[in-house]
Amino acid sequence: MPAQIDHVVVLMLENRSFDCMLGRLYPQDPDYQGLTLNESNTYAGTTYPVWNDSGMSADTACIPTPDPGESFIDMNEQLFGGPPAPAPAPMTGFAANYATQPPSSDGPFIPANVMHYFSPEQVPMISTLAKAFGVCDQWHASAPCQTWPNRFFAHTGTALGHVDNHTFPIPYPAPSIFRRLQDNGKTWRVYFHDMPQSGLLRDIWLYALFHFKGFHQFLADAHTGSLPNYSFIEPRYFTDLFLNNIPNDEHPPHNVVYGERLIAAVYNAVRSSPCWKSTLLIITCDEHGGCYDHVPPPAAVRPDPYNQYGFGFDRYGVRVPAVIVSPYVPPGSKIRPPPNADGNTYPFDHTSIIATVRNLFGLGAPLTARDAVAPDLLAALSLAVPANDGPPNIDPSLIQPAVSELQTRADASPNGVQRSLSAAAATLPTNPPATDEDIPDPAPMPPNPYSTVATAQANATARTQLFLGT
Repeated sequence: MPAQIDHVVVLMLENRSFDCMLGRLYPQDPDYQGLTLNESNTYAGTTYPVWNDSGMSADTACIPTPDPGESFIDMNEQLFGGPPAPAPAPMTGFAANYATQPPSSDGPFIPANVMHYFSPEQVPMISTLAKAFGVCDQWHASAPCQTWPNRFFAHTGTALGHVDNHTFPIPYPAPSIFRRLQDNGKTWRVYFHDMPQSGLLRDIWLYALFHFKGFHQFLADAHTGSLPNYSFIEPRYFTDLFLNNIPNDEHPPHNVVYGERLIAAVYNAVRSSPCWKSTLLIITCDEHGGCYDHVPPPAAVRPDPYNQYGFGFDRYGVRVPAVIVSPYVPPGSKIRPPPNADGNTYPFDHTSIIATVRNLFGLGAPLTARDAVAPDLLAALSLAVPANDGPPNIDPSLIQPAVSELQTRADASPNGVQRSLSAAAATLPTNPPATDEDIPDPAPMPPNPYSTVATAQANATARTQLFLGT
C-alpha cells in the first residue's frame, strides 16, 4: 500500500555542499559516499586536505570566511581547475579558485577555509534528522550555477538558459509547480522571512497575496493542522538590525548555527502537527556555494533548448545536503535514486521535488525534460504504515545572536543572493496585481544600488511588503 502523504514541506537553505555539512555522518560506513579524509586540493605547490575545526565558536560556525566565488565561471574553475572538459570533473580547483578571489572586507581568502567540513556534533540538528530518517548522498544541485538558476529549477524545472543571478528577467516567465498545483485544485503556500525569491515567478503573481506568508504563519498552520498540500520555506537572507535578526540561510560566511535553529523549528512544528502522519519534509540547499565536495557532477538531461550563455544545462551541479523526513521513512535510510523507466539512473536534483509533487498529487505532464526523468522520492517512503515517529522534538540549545555579529553582517557588502534580491525588489509592483493585465512583461533586472546588507535589506523587505499588500 503506498504511503498516504497529503503534505509536502520543503526547506531550502543556501550554499553548502554535501561534504561540508554531512560528509562525516557515517565515517565507518564504506557504502556512504562521504569524506574519507584523504581528499585534498593543491594550490601554488601546497596541498590543502579536508579538515575540521573542533568546537563550535562563532568563527568556526562561519567557515568559510570570506564568501567563496559562486558564479558560473567560479564553479567551472572549482570543478575542472579551468574551463569545462568532457571528462568527469576532477574536483581539484576549489582551493585555487578561493585563493584568487577579489579582496574582501571579511578578510583574506585562505585556501584551507574552503576545504573545511562540519562534524555531526557541530551540526546536530541536520545530522540527527539524517540518522533518524534518511539522507540522500546522491542529490545534486540542478546546475553548476548560482542561487537563482537552482531555485528556479526547483520551481520550474529550468533556468531558461541563465547561469548567474543578475541576468534573469523579472517577472520570471517559466511555468511553475505552484501554478500547476493551483490549476489542479491543490493548496500551496510559500513561507518566508524577509523577501521570497520564489515571489518573482510570473505565473503566481495573481495569487501571491493569499499564498505568500511569513514564517510565523507556517508555525501556526502546522500547529492547527492547516498545512497546505505543498509548503515551500525560504530562510532569512538578510540581517535585520531593527528586529535583531541574523540570516539563517547558512550562506557563507553566515553562521550555520542559525540555520540549525531554523531546521529545528521546522521539524518541531511538523512533528507536533496533526498533519505529521501524512507529511513528507525535504531539507536541502540550493547549491554548494563554492564549498568543497569530492563527487563529480554527472551528465544531465537538458531541460529545454535554451543555452544563451553557451551552456546547455547538460551537467548537474555539485552535491548538496539532502535529508528526507517522514514517518514512512525507515530510520537510518541511505536514499538512492532508482532506475528510471528509460533504464537510466539519474541522481536526485531539485527537479526531484517537482517530480515528487507531480506524481504524488497527480498533476499531469512534466514541466520540462529535466523533471521528466528526475527520480521522485516516493520509493523512499517504504514503511507499510507511518511507524517512524523519530525524536519528539530536537532542541538546538543554541546562542542568541550577539549585537556585534549583527552589526558586522549588516555593515558587510551584500553577497550574490542579497544583491540580486534587493535589485529585483525594485521591479516589484507597489500593489498586488489584480488582473493579468496588471503584470508587467519580463524585463532585465536593474543593477543593485546598495553597498551594505542593511540598506539592501531595508529596500527588499519594504518592496516585498508593498507587493504583498502587508
